[in-house]
Formats: sequence, C-alpha cells, structure tokens
Amino acid sequence: MPLVVPGIQSKGGDGIDEWTNKLMGKKIGESHDEVTFAKQDLPQEHRVIQPDSMSTMDFKPERLNIHVDDKGLVKNVRYG
Repeated sequence: MPLVVPGIQSKGGDGIDEWTNKLMGKKIGESHDEVTFAKQDLPQEHRVIQPDSMSTMDFKPERLNIHVDDKGLVKNVRYG
C-alpha cells in the first residue's frame, strides 16, 4: 500500500467540497439556522477539533475532521 500524505498527495476525499460549503463559518449545534449546523446531520464518523486540543494522528479516510476556532466557528474541514 503506498504512503498517502493528507493534504499533499490527497484531495481530501469524495464529498469534501460539499461538507466545506455546508460547514465553513458556521457553529456546530443542536439545530439548523443561518449560523449553526446540526450535529445529528454530520456523518456518523466525525470529530470536532477545538483549538489547542489533542487528537489522535491515526488516518481514517472515512472520518470527517471539523476544525473550529476559539469562538466555535468552523475554519477547516477534511477527511482523515
């Protein structure tokens, strides 16, 4: 199996543009509105990564990683 370096040799996975459009600049919450995306509508395999939080470095191509800033706004979305 060849080595894949996320972000350099991969494009982020199928559907990443769709998730980026849905989530960028929004908060993750309990329900939908203009500034919030409901958690229950995220893929089963996901994690929300807070600034300065620790996360595992294992690469799972089906897992959606949602990076938020200190105000809880989505700043980056990628698979891995």
